[in-house]
This record gives sequence, C-alpha cells and structure tokens, in this order.
Amino acid sequence: MSYVALYRKFRPQTFDEVKGQDHIVTTLKNQIKTDRIGHAYLFTGTRGTGKTSIAKILARTINCQHPDENGNPCMECPICKAITANNSMNVIEMDAASNNGVDNIRQIVEEVAYPPTEGKYKVYIIDEVHMLSTGAFNALLKTLEEPPSYVVFILATTEVHKIPITILSRCQRYDFRRISIDTIAARLKELMDKEGIEVEERALQYIAKAADGSMRDGLSLLDQCIAFYIGQTLTYDNVLKVLGAIDTEVFSKLLRYIIGGQITQAISILEEIITQGRDLNQFVNDFTWYLRNLMLLKSSEDMEEALEMSSDNLALLKEEAQMVDTEVLMRYIQVLSALSNDIKYASQKRVLIEIALIKLCKPEMETDISALNNRMANLEKKLEDGIPMVAPAQVSGGQAPTPSMAPVKKEPLPAALPEEVKQVVQRWGSVVGKLSPITKMALKKMNTMTVNNAGELVLIFDQNQGSDDMSGDIVNRPDTMAEIAGAAEQVIGKAVVVKVEINNSGVKSQSTRTDVRDYFAGLGIEIEQEDN
Repeated sequence: MSYVALYRKFRPQTFDEVKGQDHIVTTLKNQIKTDRIGHAYLFTGTRGTGKTSIAKILARTINCQHPDENGNPCMECPICKAITANNSMNVIEMDAASNNGVDNIRQIVEEVAYPPTEGKYKVYIIDEVHMLSTGAFNALLKTLEEPPSYVVFILATTEVHKIPITILSRCQRYDFRRISIDTIAARLKELMDKEGIEVEERALQYIAKAADGSMRDGLSLLDQCIAFYIGQTLTYDNVLKVLGAIDTEVFSKLLRYIIGGQITQAISILEEIITQGRDLNQFVNDFTWYLRNLMLLKSSEDMEEALEMSSDNLALLKEEAQMVDTEVLMRYIQVLSALSNDIKYASQKRVLIEIALIKLCKPEMETDISALNNRMANLEKKLEDGIPMVAPAQVSGGQAPTPSMAPVKKEPLPAALPEEVKQVVQRWGSVVGKLSPITKMALKKMNTMTVNNAGELVLIFDQNQGSDDMSGDIVNRPDTMAEIAGAAEQVIGKAVVVKVEINNSGVKSQSTRTDVRDYFAGLGIEIEQEDN
C-alpha cells in the first residue's frame, strides 16, 4: 500500500477525535442527541481547522444506524463504513472551486427530489462555497431555504465575506477558531507515540507555532521533517534546518547588536543566516514576532502565559525588556513590517534587509517622530550610564532659554528650570507615550520639531493649500495642546510651553535634526554631527 500523509491518515473520524473546536462539537452533538438537525450549515474559518472533517463526521453520524449516547457514529455499521470509504450515494461532496457554474448547482437541485437510498439523510458538502458564481448562488437559494426534510446542506469556506447575505441568512453559521499551539503540539505528540517516532518536545512546539493555528499544516510540516530525518530522533535543530528557520538565540544576539548600534555585527548575523540557506522571508517574520513578544512582555507583567514559550526563552526576554523602551520596539516592528511587504517579490532581498538593519541601528538617518523617540531613548540611556557629554562654548545670554507657563486651564505651575527643560527634551519619547492614540497619529504627520529662543517647543506641520491632511489643525486645538502640555507636566512636574505652526508656503520646513542638535547645544549637550 502506498504511503498516506499524516493529515489524511489521522483525519478525525468521530467528534471525540476533533481537537480545538469544542464549542462547535458540543453544539452539533446536542443537536444530534435531541434530533434537532438543521437543514443548512455554514462552516467558516482559516485553513486546516477541521471544517471538512467535521462536515463528514456530521454526515456520518446523522446517517449512522447505531450512534452512541454521546452523539458519535458507531463506525461499524455498513453506512458508516461506506461514508468513510467515500462510497456512499447519500453523501455528495462538491468542490466549488472547480464546479462553480449554474449547471453544477442545477444538477444538485434536480437530485434533491430523490430521497436517500439508505439512511435518513442525503448530505451535500460544498467546499470553498465562496467560489460559486452569482448565478450559481441564485440557483441554490430556493432549494437551500426549503429543501426536502431528508436533505442537509453543509457549506464550507475560508472567505465568508464573499458569500451573499441571502445565503448566510439561510444557514446556521459556525466559526472555526485557530487551534492553539499547545493543542496542536499535544496532538502531534499523541500521533508520534502511535507511530513510534521519537521527537523532542521543543521540536513539536516549534512546528505547532509554525502551523499558525492549522492542525493540517502542523501535520504536513511534521511529515516533511520526519521524511528528511527518517529513522532518526527528530530534534529541535533538525526542525530548524528543514523549515529554514532560526533559533531565538540568534534573534537575541541580533537585537543586542541593533540596540548598541553595531552595524557590522548585525550584518554579520545576516551573512551567517544566508550562508546556512535560511529563508529570508521567514527570518524577517520570525524576528518581527520575537520583537512582538518582547513588546507584550514589557507592556504588562500578565503577558507571560500568553506568550507560549519556554522558561529559558522567557528569561532571556525579561533581560532584554530592561534594555529597550516600548516606543523603540514599536519603531523596530514598523520598519520590519514594511520590510516584510517589500521583500515578498523582490529580487534583491538581502539588500533590502541590510538597509533595514542599518535603519534600525542608526535612527538618526530618519526624521520621523518614531526615529526621534529612538534617538531620545538612546540619549537617556547614555546619561543613565554616566557617559560624559562635551560642553560647548557658552551660548549668548549665559543660560539656556527658560520656558514660561503653558496656556492650559489649570492652576499655574512653576516654570521649569533650564535643567528641567533639558529633561523634557531628553525624555520626549516618554511624553509622547502618555498621549491619546488620536494625538499620536496626528503627531506622526509632524514635519519638524524645533525650540525657539524663548524656550518654547514648536511643532511645525507642512500643509499645502487644498490638502485633506488636518493633522496640524488637530494638534493646534486647545484641548490637544493642553493634553501635550499635561503629558510634559507628568514627566517633570513643571510647566512647558508647546506651540504649533502650520506651514502653508509650499516650501518644506527646515530639517528636525539640525534644530534639535542646536537646542541640545544650548543646553550644554553636544550631539554627534550627522553625515549629510
């Protein structure tokens, strides 16, 4: 007998064998036990979650001659055996991807007039039903609404939004959930014990994660790994080699190089990955996921259980969570997300990844607010580590400008001293982190941030005549200005003046980098000169 793939060999045959869809299994079993069988079902959800398998189990159970008391088919009667062997005339499967015309549906409409030759129900399973044409859906409507008492329709789809509402309203809808990593890993472990194959638990966990909620994908990946290392124990390292994946320790090392701005070392990590023949798309996606886990862990202490990782990796993440700010992690994820879209069809993927790594290591190359937050965080860390700054010549006036009270509707606060103004500028990322999502989105459109001679922080927006972009106007509202000033108060407990200027001249505003460098010079801090 020819080899049968694992996902086919171990397809669930009864409701009790279905994993990860308890909410659906319980409902269907109760309907069967109380004889409340519906005439039309719609199974929707991502691939490999059990839609077709449960459809066949339902068809087998409602026709079974001796179902058990829990609502499962007996698997011994002639009808159960015929349906399992795909020889039953009462269960008709149709793939709508290749049979999507009006004539295919008319054939079904004509057939439903004839009762089943054996058993109680004639069951029609239409897979990928969203592929039916408009005419085919219209031809199915009347029969789907009022079929004969012995007919049951089961429609399955991965794209429910493409199905007409007239079809949806005639069906009982069941949404299949993505299966958890632990559930997939436990099922894979159970099947490997049956097969007598030794597999490391860590390897199964990685395969389950790579399956992305699909039990079928998990079994297919496991099948692939077993075939490569036939007769050997399947280890974690073996799985990484077969799937072209990378160990999390590599991501940890790469992140530390990026935080330290070590471009050469970061590029050397990429060189090793390419030499080992790893998939670059998978590398970018896995590194993005690694940073996502780090961001969640940093945002809340209650996230440890949700991350679904080993205690060793969790300890490593906790250590790195103390090394980088949340705003900086968000910027890393934004850069990598954009990179993931760019390299899908790119011919020079390596070059694009190298550019992204350089961007991550040198935030001063960019002028958007997220890069500025990154630079501010780096300066804060240098100050905390006690790295001395070079003091420039005394500026005109003898002191850095001292801001006055911000125009907010509350009791006057004492004006910030020059040293406190320096703290606000250095901790600007913390100020932005306290703002509402709407204000943050509006600030992303800011073109320039400068500090005038009066010690006021001026936010400049380039807004062309007739433009639909209202970001500058949103920030210039009194309530928004009060929110920004209030966030600064929370950081230093003193008042800071914040102003907005909208540039309608059509000429691009001066670069943020020069303005911020000059202001730091006025505070007695020399920032490294950038390359033009």
